[in-house]
Amino acid sequence: MPFVKVATLADVPENSVLEVSVGEDLYAICNVDGTITALGGVCLHQGGPLGQGNITDGRLVCPWHGWEFDCRTGANSYDASECVTTYPVKLEGSDILLQVS
Repeated sequence: MPFVKVATLADVPENSVLEVSVGEDLYAICNVDGTITALGGVCLHQGGPLGQGNITDGRLVCPWHGWEFDCRTGANSYDASECVTTYPVKLEGSDILLQVS
């Protein structure tokens, strides 16, 4: 699967999230204490835009109803059996690349 440039490190300051789209799919690019991860961009609860949420204690908080997901694993904080898909990322210099399917 190809890696696609979706942002630069400057676009995602520490402890923030950025919504990006590749084709018609949305992704949430998270920066937790300098570690970049990527999750699917749609909340499992009611389809909220995860990339428009915020980061709290290493969790991505959905802006619609406050559902929380671990930025590393995608696991829901209330029910770990419910997970948002995670995606591989890599850095090339200051570019953030996302592996899409």
